[in-house]
Amino acid sequence: MKCRRLCLVGLGAFPLLFALSHLRADPPTTPTKKLPAGAPKAISDSDALAARIDQLLAERWTKGVKPAPLADDAEFLRRVYLDLAGRIPRVSEVRDFLDDTDSNKRQRLVERLLKSPQFVVHFSNFWRAQILPQNNNQQVEFFIPSFELWLRKQIRENVPYDRMVRELLTVPVGSADRGRPLPVNPNGASPLAFYQVNEQKPENLAATTSRVFLGVKLECAQCHKHPFAKWTKNQFWEFAAFFSEIQTRGRGGPFAPVSEERGRKEIKIPGTDKVVQARFLDGSVPEWKESATTRTALADWVTSPRNPLFAQTAANRLWAYFFGIGLIEPVDELTEENPPSHPELLKELASQLIAHDFDVKFLIRAITSSQAYQRSSMTTHASQSEATLFTRMAVRGLSPEQLFDSLAQATGYPNPLSANPAGRGFGVSTPRGDFLAKFASQDRRTETQTSILQALMLMNGKFIADATSLDRSATLAAVADAPFMDTAQKIEALYLAALARKPRPEEASRLLGYVNNGGPRNDPRAALADVFWALLNSPEFILNH
Repeated sequence: MKCRRLCLVGLGAFPLLFALSHLRADPPTTPTKKLPAGAPKAISDSDALAARIDQLLAERWTKGVKPAPLADDAEFLRRVYLDLAGRIPRVSEVRDFLDDTDSNKRQRLVERLLKSPQFVVHFSNFWRAQILPQNNNQQVEFFIPSFELWLRKQIRENVPYDRMVRELLTVPVGSADRGRPLPVNPNGASPLAFYQVNEQKPENLAATTSRVFLGVKLECAQCHKHPFAKWTKNQFWEFAAFFSEIQTRGRGGPFAPVSEERGRKEIKIPGTDKVVQARFLDGSVPEWKESATTRTALADWVTSPRNPLFAQTAANRLWAYFFGIGLIEPVDELTEENPPSHPELLKELASQLIAHDFDVKFLIRAITSSQAYQRSSMTTHASQSEATLFTRMAVRGLSPEQLFDSLAQATGYPNPLSANPAGRGFGVSTPRGDFLAKFASQDRRTETQTSILQALMLMNGKFIADATSLDRSATLAAVADAPFMDTAQKIEALYLAALARKPRPEEASRLLGYVNNGGPRNDPRAALADVFWALLNSPEFILNH
C-alpha cells in the first residue's frame, strides 16, 4: 500500500490558474502620530499604501523584467487563510469564496479573517516564535502558555505594537522585599516567560531585546568587538546594564528566585573590574526619572517613533513573514553592511506603521491588498528567478502549527489544543505536541527542508494513517459514504478539503478511472483513501504558495 500511495504523490502538483486583479477599497483611517523628520507623507488608507508598495517594487524592475500574473481565487484563498488564520479553509469556505462574484471579495475576506479568533491564535504563535528564543529546555515550556495567553490578549484588543513591547519590557519580574519570583500560572496571561526563557540574565535579555525589537545581533560583541559590525564589548554591557536591576538569587535556571533593585543603572563586565553605566545603542545617555526603573527608560527609547530601528525591524519582520524573505535579510541584521533591497519601501512601511499608531493590522491590510502579495507563485518568465525583486510570490514552507492545524482541518480531526495554550500538553504526550516537536520551526521559510523522520511521519505515521483511514477519518468517511455524490464529486470534495481547489480536468479524468477501477485492491472506497493520502502528502499541501 505504501508503494502504491507513493506513486500517487505526484498528482498534487501545483495548479495555479491565473486570474485578473480585483478592485480594492477599505475604510480610510486617520494617521495620528507625527512622522519623524524627513519621512514620507502619511498615507490615510491601506489601499493607497498597497499601490505605493507596488510602485516602489516596480521601480526596481529593469527592462525585460516581467512579473507573474495575479493568483486565481483558489490560490489566493488558500494563501491568505494560511497567513492570517494559520490553517487551510474549510470546504464550505472554499465554495462560498469561489462562487462569490463581488469584485471586493478579497478585501472583505481579509477583514473577516483579521477579526476572527483564528487570527488571534495564529498571530500569537507568530509573535511568540519571534520573541522567545529557541530553547529545548522542558522547564521553559511551563511558561509558554501564559505568554501565549498574554499575546492573544494583545492581539484580540489590537494593542499597538509599541505598547505591547513596552509592557513586555517593563513588567515587574520579582519581589524587591523578599526576593521571591512572581508566580507564572499557565492559565493566566503574563509576559514573564520573556524573562524566564532568558534566565533573567541581563546579557541574555539585552541580546534578545536588541535582536528581536531593533534587528541588531548584539550578542557577538559580548566578549569582544563585533567582527562584522560597529558594536563594541563596552556597548554590549552598557545595553545590558538596563536589565541589571533584575537580580537572580541562587541557581535553578528559569525557576531561580528573582528580585528587583530599583535605581541600579550599572553593571560589572564579567571577568574584569570594569563597571559601565547604562547607555543606549546610539551612544546617548538616558534622562533618568526619579520613580522609573531602568527598563522604563529603555522601553521609552526602544519604542520611540524617533528610533528608526524599532519601526523598521517590525515592518521588515512582517514583510518577511508574508513574502518569505525580508527587505533586509537576514531580518535580524539591520546594519550598514547589510542594506535593504528596497530602502525607500522599508522606510515607507516603517513610517506608515508609526503614523498609524503601530497598528499592525493596517500594515497587514496594505500588504495583502498589494499586487505583490496577490501574484501567483508559478514562474512564468526567466526574470522572476531573483527573489528580492518580488516579481512572484515565493513558495514557503508551513510552520509546524500551520501544517498540523491544516491537517486537522482537512481530515476532520478535533483540535482543541490549537485554541487553548494552557492545554499544550506540558508533560503529556498529545498528537499536536508530538507533531510540533518533530517539525521544528525554521528561520527561512523559502528554504524549508523536510527531514527523513518528518517525511516518514507524514507518509505513514499514526496521525496520517488515522486521517486517511476509512474507519477513523471524519472527512474521508463522510465523503466515501455519501449516497448523493458520484465518484467525480467525491474526488472534488477531497480536493477542496485538502488543496482548497477543484481538480484540473486531467487530474479528475485520471483519478476517476483509478477510483472506479478500485485501484490495486479492486475496492473503490480504498482507492478513494489512496487519493486522499496522496493529496495530503503532495508538495501543494505542505507548502504555502
